[in-house]
Amino acid sequence: MTMPFVVPRPDEVAPATWPAYGLTTLTVIPLIWRRRAPLAVLFAILATSALYRLALPEGPGQPLPYTGLVIVYTIAVLSPPWKRLVTGILALVAVPLSVWLNTGTARELTFSFFVFAAAYVFGRLTDARQRAHRVEAEQAAARERARIAREMHDILSHAVSLMIVQAEAGPVAVRTAPERAEAAFDAISETGRDAMAQLRRMLGVLREGDEPDGAPRAPQPGLAGLPELLDRVRTSGLDVVYGTAGPVRALTDATGTTVFRIVQEALTNTVRHADARTVSVHLTYTERDMDIRVTDDGRGPRSGPGVGHGLVGIRERAAAHGGTAVTGPGPDGRGFEVRVRIPVPTTAEAAEVAR
Repeated sequence: MTMPFVVPRPDEVAPATWPAYGLTTLTVIPLIWRRRAPLAVLFAILATSALYRLALPEGPGQPLPYTGLVIVYTIAVLSPPWKRLVTGILALVAVPLSVWLNTGTARELTFSFFVFAAAYVFGRLTDARQRAHRVEAEQAAARERARIAREMHDILSHAVSLMIVQAEAGPVAVRTAPERAEAAFDAISETGRDAMAQLRRMLGVLREGDEPDGAPRAPQPGLAGLPELLDRVRTSGLDVVYGTAGPVRALTDATGTTVFRIVQEALTNTVRHADARTVSVHLTYTERDMDIRVTDDGRGPRSGPGVGHGLVGIRERAAAHGGTAVTGPGPDGRGFEVRVRIPVPTTAEAAEVAR
């Protein structure tokens, strides 16, 4: 509003009184509840504005119906369609009536309809943007839940499978080869500690700051962790053969972690379900791709509790990098093979990204 001690009223206009300013303020107060009850606030603003116009024609006045614009915008953002329809009908009645009580000109009528329509359109655009943000947030949360589920499945499934194998072999070893029994129990302990450490690292990224004991967060395992992984699997009695082909080159942290988890899950399936004696892990580097092949000499294609989730996780990890995963019988129809192709940047591209 225009306060007389800030901007004096023209001499030809009667001075406004403090009651007039008080009634003008009354038209604004209902906006406090505009988010809680927007339609009720709209009726309150219409009532107080009509009272102001009829009781105080020489009041301070407003160049624009600000309160009406605010509540129309709020209804357009927050209210369901039927409330927006009621608002539109009221606007078609109230706007011409207000113009008729003021100047009665077509110019004011056109301008009033324009500003109210603009307030409504901006409100609908805001609602659409907020909905899009909510959908994006929900999709991001779903992707993160799936990622955490894959990580926990890979870590726990691998560790528990090895521990079960060692625990089942322990009693036999105690009776026949005590020295092997001690090694089996040591392997169980080491596998459990490693699983706990990996879980703590993974859950640590969900918290702010350092982990509870103050230890810094360690990176996710990558290609450098493959030898240790293979050694752990060998403790289960499985003969693991590892080899590479092509020019070995550095991978990004994300790609290295994906390769590690794919090999880990493939080996876990072999330990749990294949009843194999030997498994080979072979990484082939090409100009644009990395080919991961894990092949065992076990019972071939298998099904059972837990198998589906692991293979689905392998496919999801490969797809996240634009790659593919194929599973099925091994060479000559014997055993089982997991073959994954992941695109990787060339050395020149990786150097360009690093710069």
